[in-house]
Amino acid sequence: MTSASDGPTYSVPVYLAVDFSVTNGANHGDPISFASELDLDDVYDLRKGAQQHRLALSPGINGRFAVAPDTRLGTAGNEVHLDCCLTMMSNTGKTTELIVLVEVDNTDHVAQVYVLPLAQIHAKTGYALVGVNQESARQKFAEVACVSFSRGTQITTASGAQVPIEDLRVGDEVLTRDEGVQKIRWIGQSTVRAVGEFAPIRIRAGALNNTNDLVLSPEHRLFIYQRSDALGAGRAEVLVRARHLVNGDTVVQEDGGFIDYFQLLFDDHQIIYAEGIAAETLLVDPRTRAALPQDVDNSLAPALDTHGDKPHQDFEVSDKLLKHRDAASLLKRASRN
Repeated sequence: MTSASDGPTYSVPVYLAVDFSVTNGANHGDPISFASELDLDDVYDLRKGAQQHRLALSPGINGRFAVAPDTRLGTAGNEVHLDCCLTMMSNTGKTTELIVLVEVDNTDHVAQVYVLPLAQIHAKTGYALVGVNQESARQKFAEVACVSFSRGTQITTASGAQVPIEDLRVGDEVLTRDEGVQKIRWIGQSTVRAVGEFAPIRIRAGALNNTNDLVLSPEHRLFIYQRSDALGAGRAEVLVRARHLVNGDTVVQEDGGFIDYFQLLFDDHQIIYAEGIAAETLLVDPRTRAALPQDVDNSLAPALDTHGDKPHQDFEVSDKLLKHRDAASLLKRASRN
């Protein structure tokens, strides 16, 4: 067992290993497992009625992960290993990647195995195991954990001008909420299938008093100042993950096609303005650090070691305070009144 260090928790939607088992092949009947126990060409199927549950993780010691106290699965404090990234092929020839996570107890025995699909998987489909990669799991997980803005997002720069994120360059100065003007240290860019955990959230114009639509990654946290404490958070300033605001109307998740994602990195974790909404920049911690190029990691190492040591990290709202049918409208009203 490992104790979690300071840092925000992060939840991922996983299936239990027993929900995804071999229906044809050498390991017939066995649930998916860690890399050393897998055989290529085994065909897996998702159990009918299987549900995804959120596994809450927090930074552990030595760059590892621990099950967070507010988890819906697992035992708080247990260590979690990113074992491997699997490539599965459906009977239609479409490939899907899965990350296998292994939870171990305080005696280093396997307590539970989980599957994190990077795209939606379906029951009664049949997925053949065509690739096992133990080296890419951490990087793939980092890509999911990185908060990203979509192409076209207007970012407020030092002059007050709104600049599309794709036109920004390293060294450009951006207006931050807490520390004035700060220089961009790195800009990440990736094009991914807009499915599963990569499907973006669209916050339509006006939903949070924004002039234009804001499209960003599901785990992206928005900074909102409540004039009245509508959420019962005990404070006016809150950080809310975009996925918690989805209401099917003014805030929607858009699944399908491809999306260009951009990440902005500063010396410290910052709150900047995107389409007029205060939103976080990339936070470097054990979850996301693997997404950085090695030269960037090396050059910024001293700053990155304490990247998340900011007062606003304590402002994140727990899931239970967001069980409102339309949290976006609630927060919009609270920010005005």
